[in-house]
Amino acid sequence: QVQLVESGGGLVQAGGSLRLSCETSISIFSINTMGWYRQAPGKQRELVAVFTSGDSTKYADNVKGRFTISRDNGKNTVYLQMNSLKPEDTAVYYCNAVMLYSTRLFNAGDYWGQGTQVTVSS
Repeated sequence: QVQLVESGGGLVQAGGSLRLSCETSISIFSINTMGWYRQAPGKQRELVAVFTSGDSTKYADNVKGRFTISRDNGKNTVYLQMNSLKPEDTAVYYCNAVMLYSTRLFNAGDYWGQGTQVTVSS
């Protein structure tokens, strides 16, 4: 089972910044897509930012120019730098990793972290 451990959430005022981290229990090179989703109360989970293939990235339109996804391959960690935060960014943020192919120790699958709360006050 691939483990994803998130950290970095918290309470911040509008206009502030936070950085989320997601560390995996498996080499990041074994993961096909990895990134961040969020779910606000009463809403569906939505994509925020992901690495698709190689170094390609995809962002939700409402975070473009404010959020940046990055990774440290040596630490098997993906980050989400969130700047100019708005109250509508308030949500539980989830790390996601998709493995298309099984390895000797881990099965292919769609893996999720436990989530980290981000609250932006106005």
